Amino acid sequence: MLIYLDGKYLPSEEAKISVFDHGLLYGDGVFEGIRCYNGYVFKLDEHLERLYDSAKSLMLKIPIQIDELRQAVLETLRRNELREGYIRLIVTRGIGDLGLDPDKCRNPSIIIIADKIALYPQNYYEDGLEIVTVSVRRNYPEAINPRIKSLNYLNNILAKIEAKQSGVVEALMLNNDGYVVECSGDNIFLVKNEIIVTPPPYIGILDGVTRNCVITLAHEAGFQVKERVFTRHDIYIADECFLTGTAAEVIPVVKLDQRVIGNGEPGIVTQKLIAAFRHFANNFGTPIFPEGV
Repeated sequence: MLIYLDGKYLPSEEAKISVFDHGLLYGDGVFEGIRCYNGYVFKLDEHLERLYDSAKSLMLKIPIQIDELRQAVLETLRRNELREGYIRLIVTRGIGDLGLDPDKCRNPSIIIIADKIALYPQNYYEDGLEIVTVSVRRNYPEAINPRIKSLNYLNNILAKIEAKQSGVVEALMLNNDGYVVECSGDNIFLVKNEIIVTPPPYIGILDGVTRNCVITLAHEAGFQVKERVFTRHDIYIADECFLTGTAAEVIPVVKLDQRVIGNGEPGIVTQKLIAAFRHFANNFGTPIFPEGV
């Protein structure tokens, strides 16, 4: 496996960062998880735009232009001969000292890793997930805004730990007001009377790239989509529930807090959106290889 590190393509065992990198010391940096399907990178431009937006919010200047970074992502995939896989794109503050001062980090680092990923086994897509509400609240936007996809993911990890201790693989997180925001790694949707509902970005969610794609696909399929606040009660009485995310794609949820959702099986709306997403992901995007290669 070849890793892109600050302009060089290195074998994974040679791709190293300093112990003084503030990404390691303080989680000071940003990242994106990106998928490629059938030789196409899914929503590459949207992911890159969010990366640069996240960095700008942190006053972290990415040292190359967006077009150059786009080409580096594609070249990393080509050098690893990947048509299907997962890209982890990371920008760290760079090497500094043991203090907090970001101005002492003169040279941000860029890392691109391309590999395979399988977050959930196939039976979860066929049978659905069981999830639980955890006590860990989603970061307050005026503390660490969830719309910034930063390297500081401890909030999500604590939620994931609590979910696993409860015997499930995903955690539902609430905000400080008790409203549903998202899961530890995915956005959440419910379906009631064929109306699709999802929390709005201002409530404290990551404005997911897959989330926004699914909203568009739902509109194209003739479904009404509403972005509004709701509580766990609305999920308990929903007809369907599903999650979206780069790694998870679109995955049904059939039980929350031991309460069966709908009839306990992936619903018709969810199944239609899974099919629509897979068709879109496998046929549209940024091509990795030149035509005919």
